[in-house]
Amino acid sequence: MKIVIRPYQEADVSGIMHVWEEANKVAHPFLSQGYVNKVREDIPAIYLPNADTWIAQNIEKKDDIVGFLSLIGNEVGAIFVLPDSHRKGVGRLLMDKAQSIHDELEVEVFKKNQIGRNFYWKYGFRLLKERHHKASGQSIMRMCYQ
Repeated sequence: MKIVIRPYQEADVSGIMHVWEEANKVAHPFLSQGYVNKVREDIPAIYLPNADTWIAQNIEKKDDIVGFLSLIGNEVGAIFVLPDSHRKGVGRLLMDKAQSIHDELEVEVFKKNQIGRNFYWKYGFRLLKERHHKASGQSIMRMCYQ
């Protein structure tokens, strides 16, 4: 698989939503359907217009978006990779892009999201604090990378 990281374009919305839907099912099975529905609406309406988003595209397959990362300042607001592309370096390429823009990064990850937590630990993020996330009813971990 040959991956390029490129800036988001408005035409990428359906590809991003597909990646999010598939990855969200695997990483966040503990989230309520109501919360998932709200996030699904907010991604194109609120998050994408206000974030610096990068696309991981498999250039061996035309228009094949396999992952994306959204930054709000130095905050990783989202990083999602298609499940069949996990453990193939896609997430690392996206995070390397974020790190090339900001020396210090922060992220919040659901404590129950073992996939995300393992990825962040392996990349070098460290725990800052843990808190209750009122909107989802879940515990989240705030992590930083320096």
